[in-house]
Amino acid sequence: MGKNLYERIWANHCIKRYPRENEDLIFIDLHLLHEINTPQSFDSLKKKKRVVRHPELTLATVDHNTPTKSIKSLVNDTKRNKQVVTLRKNCEKNNIKFNDLGDENQGIVHVMAPEQGLVIPGSTLVCCDSHTTTHGAFGCLAVGIGSSQVEHVLTTQTLRLPKFKTMKVNVENQLSQQVSAKDLALYIINEIGTDGGFGYIIEYTGETIENLTMEERMTLCNMAVEAGAAASLIGVDKTTIEYLKKVYNHLPSDELQKRIEYWETWKSDIDAKYDKVINFNASNVNEMVTWGTNPSQSITFAEKVPHAYDDLEIQKSLQYMQLKPGQKLKDIKIDVVFIGSCTNGRIEDLREVARLLKNKKVSPSVKMIIVPGSMRVRKQAVEEGLDKIFNESGADFRLFSGCSMCVGLSEDTLKQGTRCISTSNRNFEGRQGIGVLTHIASPSVATASAVNGYISSSLDI
Repeated sequence: MGKNLYERIWANHCIKRYPRENEDLIFIDLHLLHEINTPQSFDSLKKKKRVVRHPELTLATVDHNTPTKSIKSLVNDTKRNKQVVTLRKNCEKNNIKFNDLGDENQGIVHVMAPEQGLVIPGSTLVCCDSHTTTHGAFGCLAVGIGSSQVEHVLTTQTLRLPKFKTMKVNVENQLSQQVSAKDLALYIINEIGTDGGFGYIIEYTGETIENLTMEERMTLCNMAVEAGAAASLIGVDKTTIEYLKKVYNHLPSDELQKRIEYWETWKSDIDAKYDKVINFNASNVNEMVTWGTNPSQSITFAEKVPHAYDDLEIQKSLQYMQLKPGQKLKDIKIDVVFIGSCTNGRIEDLREVARLLKNKKVSPSVKMIIVPGSMRVRKQAVEEGLDKIFNESGADFRLFSGCSMCVGLSEDTLKQGTRCISTSNRNFEGRQGIGVLTHIASPSVATASAVNGYISSSLDI
């Protein structure tokens, strides 16, 4: 019997098995670090007089606390600056490559790693961040880990992990022109729930997935954790190879060809089995926007905010979001639009925003913030003239890359009662600031909403 992609990668990296605990010791090919949740790991190493086993397999960057207007602003924020400085010093002491503020390679960890060619098909990758699932788009087993696990990986370049079940999410047919990968992700989460993927590795397959670009695949895989999945995977195909060929175009042709032949092998066998299979029809997917306080609470523009009846969870969400049952999305006025995050801060996202903003103005009642996912993305946006479109429309295109308003740890935290439509991945209570009302949507919907001043379909501008 054939193996699915998860089983193949797992078997190739398994060092030791622990049958009683249903765990295996797995070799980790790449360990990504950022300034949050890492200081304690390095402190522990120092106390125990241990060293980083493979600094060459470790890469650090700053993103969560990164100021996006001016680096100088960080200096005046003692707490945030201390975290950045601490990571910088820890990397210097342990010979770990560090993408610092202002560096051309700095960016949100899940954006800068793929664009630098660090995410390889058939490999394993960990990071102390739940949205590490993003890298599964490359056929890479990428898992988010906790602080104690960070220390273990730094010391041993291995990690004990439970053996996960496998779920095949198959999506067939074509998405409508205005429907994005973000909409597809929200649709799937809405269908299976925030715990639908708990204990599973999700592998996305089907015609719809095959037709997604690599950046769209990263968006989809990024959101898999919002369905409870430990990781997500997409098998290698022509789209994967074409992306990697551009990243590795500096290699001699014979060396590149050898790598391509290896990368192409990382896909599920034809007769692979899965613990669970779910099928979806892409023609049923429409533009979606969250109305509640988790990513599963979303509706289309043809639907209305639901009635709570005796559902306490819905009641609580409606109360927090200050919405009434029966409201249409277009009845909801907004104050802020945020374009960015590891979900939708890549160049294709910015191109779509620019396409819709061209020759238009952001509503006077709306503040629109556009934060590139990496400094490479920003550079490319400027080279393509997207910055001019943003600036002429009245949007605020930031100078530096970072998580920004996605996580609410930077200077971009919003005030209580502010209603924001965001291209980020989470709409939890307080995610963008205490009492902030967050709606998740695609870059297209967010941009249309910025122009109109209320939640709008991309077809309405």
